[in-house]
Amino acid sequence: MSLATNLEKYLQSNGIWHKFIKKTETVHTSDAAKAAGVELHRLTKNLVSETNQGEHVLLIVPGNRKVDLKAAAVALKVKNVQLVPFAKAEEISGYPPGGTPSVGHKTNMRIIVDEELLRFETIFCGGGSRDRLVELKTADIVRLNGATVAKISTQ
Repeated sequence: MSLATNLEKYLQSNGIWHKFIKKTETVHTSDAAKAAGVELHRLTKNLVSETNQGEHVLLIVPGNRKVDLKAAAVALKVKNVQLVPFAKAEEISGYPPGGTPSVGHKTNMRIIVDEELLRFETIFCGGGSRDRLVELKTADIVRLNGATVAKISTQ
């Protein structure tokens, strides 16, 4: 079963409203926004990271902003947080970079959603593969993940 199919089953089994959008294959958020015709500030970067204690965490920030790792560390109450390399990110999340969704990961992780994203009823994220996005309700992402909401991005 493909990872994208796993995501679809996860969303359906949890009764989550969603809408998949097919696009050309991309890795970077700005390319994905252009390919899918969605606004960059409503498309998330889902950044698999690791704390100084070796805990895997997911940082979700708007596509037009940069993650603030110091702010993320404060929100997580740890000394520091670092992004993990692409290959390790895929191993942890179960999805390729450019296709990583905001929910339904292989590894259970603490998740922080940047407060900027709460301005939108729905946002877009990786759809389980590099050739599609999924639109989800922001409140569902926070609820399903038991996510912390904090200011973890900068311009």
